Amino acid sequence: MKQQKISENLFGNAAERYLTSPVHAQGGDLERLAALVRHIGPVKALDLGCGAGHASFALASSGAHVTACDPSENMLGVVSREAKRLVLPIQTVLSPAEKLPFEDASFGLIVTRYSAHHWRNLKVSLDEAARVLVPGGKLVAIDSIAPEEPLFDTILQTIELLRDASHVRNYRVSEWKLMLVDAGFSVVESDVWMVRIEFGSWITRLDTPPARVEALRAVFPDLPDEAQHYFGIGEDYSFDLGTAWVEASRCQQEAK
Repeated sequence: MKQQKISENLFGNAAERYLTSPVHAQGGDLERLAALVRHIGPVKALDLGCGAGHASFALASSGAHVTACDPSENMLGVVSREAKRLVLPIQTVLSPAEKLPFEDASFGLIVTRYSAHHWRNLKVSLDEAARVLVPGGKLVAIDSIAPEEPLFDTILQTIELLRDASHVRNYRVSEWKLMLVDAGFSVVESDVWMVRIEFGSWITRLDTPPARVEALRAVFPDLPDEAQHYFGIGEDYSFDLGTAWVEASRCQQEAK
């Protein structure tokens, strides 16, 4: 089965759980998105890889005209239902990030939140984002990130893949910046913070198979002391996960 289909199946089946997940439904970054829209004013915004729609709701409630885009029909169904309940005018579009069905310069703001580490090809997706964003428009990427130290990076990719068969890569902030510049963006700012991941809900949210859960339980205790400290691994295997806000502006010249 192709990676894209694995991702669609996993997250489609988990759509309702992601709607109510505290990690996804809460966070100061959502208020920061809302404040950004209030500062910019009414703007056409694209929530790229929208998942259960939390970024879309924050954007639309602050005055943005939002298109929520995702490759999972079930996720888009949750977004449409919740948007109706919240009385928010959000349009949904079924599409992967690598090939967007929009005209050039269609949006003034693009946001992706906790999604890009599932994309098959981030470089192509950023090229597409640059294409559909107006010159001078903003892109905000919010995602779990890999540590810059190779040891910790390798460990994170290992546990992420064990938990989620659709996982591609958590990128380092330095990788984000390089790929954004290559796609025609200038990086405005970046911030990193740690989010506590509760192990039980983490594996339950995606219905991780028992064999993979057992593999995770075997991996965590054997990690080197440096990694145990960095990730703050607890007795119940809960851990700290780096998350970043990377904000960039589309350069004025033509996108690739």
